[in-house]
Amino acid sequence: MKDDQQAPRTWGRQQSEALQRMHDGGGFAGLARPEQLAGKIGREILGAMVSGELPYPPMNETMNMTLLEVGEGRAVFQGVPLRHHYNPMGTVHGGWFATLLDSALGCAVQSVLPAGRSYTTAELGVRIVRPATGKTGPLRATARLVHGGERLLTADARVEDEQGRLYAHATTTCVAFDLAKKSGD
Repeated sequence: MKDDQQAPRTWGRQQSEALQRMHDGGGFAGLARPEQLAGKIGREILGAMVSGELPYPPMNETMNMTLLEVGEGRAVFQGVPLRHHYNPMGTVHGGWFATLLDSALGCAVQSVLPAGRSYTTAELGVRIVRPATGKTGPLRATARLVHGGERLLTADARVEDEQGRLYAHATTTCVAFDLAKKSGD
């Protein structure tokens, strides 16, 4: 089969390929050391996580989600809900949606930060409009920056399935700050 005749990649396959790329690049779940982040702008840090040069957050394994794409003011996370993400009613817990959305939103914000700056979520508004189960398959959170101020940044995101059905949407306000320097710097 020629390259241009390959079957389209499914979302599940894209997530598996992204994880494999991270692991092939030496990536693992963990925390980056300050010297690994020094001098890198936000988008470079995220790109290094995607390539496996830097560790990815341990939360990604807990929530079965992966950072797939990063652009200027844009981030895409994908997750596959599992049974241990269920609430007592047998559907995916709202916290799973909130975590997937907060991750995508935060990375959209981080993608525009200069070196030496970081952020924290100050406000997160999540609206879940359709329940999900493990049978739902991959869900993708696509986030985009709405406002990129020096101190306050806002973003919005949507969670959809492979057929384009909306499951949740969210907005965030993040506060940007300077990273602390060691004494003597």
